[in-house]
Amino acid sequence: MTACKYRHCRSLVRWALVFFTALYWLPSLALATAAGYTEQRQPCADHDPQRRALFGDLHVHTRYSLDASTQGTRTTPEQAYQFARGEAIGIQPWGENGEAARSLQLRRPLDFAMVSDHAELIGEVRMCNTPDIEGYNSWQCLLYRHVPRGAYYLFNYMATMKQSHLGMCGEDGVTCRLAALVPWAEMQTAAEHSYDRSADCRFTTFVGYEWTGMESDSGGNLHRNVVFRNAQVPDLPAGFIDSPSAHLLWQSLDRHCLEADGACDALVIPHNSNLSAGYMFSGELDGGGVMSADYAADRRRFEPLVEIMQHKGASECYFAGAPGSDELCAFEQLPKDNIAGYDAPPGKDTGFVRQVLTDGLALEQTLGINPYQLGVIASTDTHLGTPGAAEEDRFLGHGGAGVPAGGEIPPGLPDKLEYNPGGLAVVWAEENSRDSIFAALRRREAYATSGPRISSRFFAGWNFPEDLCASPDRIARAYADGVPMGGELVGRGDTVPGFLVVASKDPGTADAPGMPLQRLQVIKGWIDERGQSRHRVFDVAGKADNGASVDLDTCEPRGEGAAQLCAVWRDEDFKPDQRAYYYTRVVENPSCRWSQRQCVAAGVDCAVPETVIEGYSGCCAAEHRPVIQERAWSSPIWYSPADG
Repeated sequence: MTACKYRHCRSLVRWALVFFTALYWLPSLALATAAGYTEQRQPCADHDPQRRALFGDLHVHTRYSLDASTQGTRTTPEQAYQFARGEAIGIQPWGENGEAARSLQLRRPLDFAMVSDHAELIGEVRMCNTPDIEGYNSWQCLLYRHVPRGAYYLFNYMATMKQSHLGMCGEDGVTCRLAALVPWAEMQTAAEHSYDRSADCRFTTFVGYEWTGMESDSGGNLHRNVVFRNAQVPDLPAGFIDSPSAHLLWQSLDRHCLEADGACDALVIPHNSNLSAGYMFSGELDGGGVMSADYAADRRRFEPLVEIMQHKGASECYFAGAPGSDELCAFEQLPKDNIAGYDAPPGKDTGFVRQVLTDGLALEQTLGINPYQLGVIASTDTHLGTPGAAEEDRFLGHGGAGVPAGGEIPPGLPDKLEYNPGGLAVVWAEENSRDSIFAALRRREAYATSGPRISSRFFAGWNFPEDLCASPDRIARAYADGVPMGGELVGRGDTVPGFLVVASKDPGTADAPGMPLQRLQVIKGWIDERGQSRHRVFDVAGKADNGASVDLDTCEPRGEGAAQLCAVWRDEDFKPDQRAYYYTRVVENPSCRWSQRQCVAAGVDCAVPETVIEGYSGCCAAEHRPVIQERAWSSPIWYSPADG
């Protein structure tokens, strides 16, 4: 491989992948382009024009991510997809015989998933793990194999702070780019092999990766996940080393995907804006400067969504603890505003999505286009190769920035108190196929959950009757007379729009029933007459004081809740000449957080010091949050005046 020219080797790997993929699938494929597909597959037998909720995870790291591999993760992309389909896999630490000390399995398989390994260092990781290729015996790879945490900091420093490959990569990083061809091809092959192209449409995969940028002075997170629509993808992923700004990433995708021959298409999903120190959505150009209309248009075109929750916290809204503020914003809020670990507390302008959405309305007033017209999803950001592992009672930690378990199982709690199991991405799609799911992501008919499989629908329209919730065809009527989540509603004179808000509890499983719903909320954001950002939360169904609670000594839930909530809501303060956005928040009854569950299982009683055994001091820490209320967030609906 290393003896041939870079471009030649790249072509060989790519064409080999295409050939063997075609050889594997062509005998059973039907041409389905007439059905609106951008690739060959059999049409799905289960096709619902009113769309159905599909649950997935678009943020998954395997052995090819540096931070995962230096913590002992051996999960391959293929094994990650096996896990997503419901199979059990082994989890580090690993014994001398190659057996895993732990295993994990989902209670229910996912509908879709994407491996999103860090683009910047996949070549280096393969080089340091493959004895027969150039660079294996370099001092950098010796450090990687013998002092993995040291290699983690060195490699990441060079990639994110210096935008540079290491010395063993040769001139212009060519040796590491050659090494990256193989894992990139493996990711594509695993996605292809696990994608159900039959009429059953049981499981969908996407080819993608993570672009891992950082703002150097503040340590602000700029990370983004790139999702490709189908199997037509660039020869190599564009990482932060070669495309060291969001706009350069979009340009690379334009050049090597959207403008290339074929059906290549892609979208970009920023994540962890809560840790961006305000730089993810600064309101300026990358690196500073007044935002232009062209930049805003590019951003809106490439980034229709934002990841509102994952392992490293929730990014919905900031909670300062002030009286009268939205107390539900405190949910999984991290104590810092950056990913580098600098001691800087979060603030309302850190990058929380609710404020970002309102900033978008203000930018639209000056630019004529809203660069932050963002739908929402969630995912796990697992570094164990375990997509969808968001269950509180089965949490083993996710690695990455959390507690490593490469050498041994850490005593006590398996992760830092501030981290959580992550969430799930949900789309409303006609069928479980790449094209249908990607189209839902593109039009923002998507929502996020903090882990449960809550069903959430949200529509806005001009003719919704008050009794629409009681109608058996309410969804068909909502589509016919309105727009769904992610959509835009244009004013009709002084007419006040109606909003159909529907949610159903997670049905759960026999051994883990779903939690009842407590309340259903609509959150409105707008810019007032003085140019100030405004937000307001409305309870539209259910109630906060429904009497539900949880016994912290046993984690048994108490009280009643709702299996389904529905409302037709109208904004009494609606102003037809005022731009606004609306999104929903579905809130479950209280339950025990993962950390409290493990404290209870270990018999910890903070009043009895001898029960606080090694590794469980966090159970009694002031920052421990024993109770959570799991939830779902819809993508917004935007209202604009008729003359806008």
